[in-house]
Amino acid sequence: MQDPSWLAFSERVTYEDGLHVSCAALPQPLGDLQLSAMRERNLSVLNTLAVFTERRVEALDEEGPVSQDILRLDSKLNVLMAMLDQLLRRDTELPPRQTVSFNAVGALLSPSLWPAGQSHGLLRLHFDGCLALPLELPARLVQERDGDHIFVAFESIDEVTCDALERLVFRHHRRKVAGRRLTAS
Repeated sequence: MQDPSWLAFSERVTYEDGLHVSCAALPQPLGDLQLSAMRERNLSVLNTLAVFTERRVEALDEEGPVSQDILRLDSKLNVLMAMLDQLLRRDTELPPRQTVSFNAVGALLSPSLWPAGQSHGLLRLHFDGCLALPLELPARLVQERDGDHIFVAFESIDEVTCDALERLVFRHHRRKVAGRRLTAS
C-alpha cells in the first residue's frame, strides 16, 4: 500500500535543482518554542527568496525620475543583500550541492544524505541568494523509492509555511518551463 504522503507528493509540482543540502538527526520531537522559531526563520527565508526571484514589472515611463530612483534603490539593495550574504557566509561551511526534488509535502533525496538509522531528521536547503540562511524542514523517513532515492515527508509545517513553499515551487517550475521554451525557439 502506498503511503498517502507519497501520493500527495507525486501529484504536485516539484522544485528540482542542485542545492546545498544536508540532513541532521532529530532524536526527539521539536518543542513548541523550537518549532515557532524555526517557522519564523523559514518564513523569512521564503520571503527573501520571493523578493529575489520576483520579476520586476517595468514602469510605463522608464525615463521618468521616479523610475530612475527606484532602479537605483533596487541596485543598492541588491548590493547590500549580496554583502550581507557574504558576511553571514564567512563562518558558514556549506554542504555540497546535490540534486533534490521537493514540494510542500516532502522531498526525494539521495539516501547518503539521511542520517543512518534515523526515522526523523531535519532537512536543510541552502538556496542561492541567501546561502547562509537555510530553509529547515523537520521530516520523517517514509520509504526508499529506488536504489538512488528515498522519500521523506515534512512534519510540523504550518499552513502559512506550506503556502509559501508552494509559491516557491511554482515560481521555480514556471522559470524552468520558460527557460525550456526559450531554448527550444
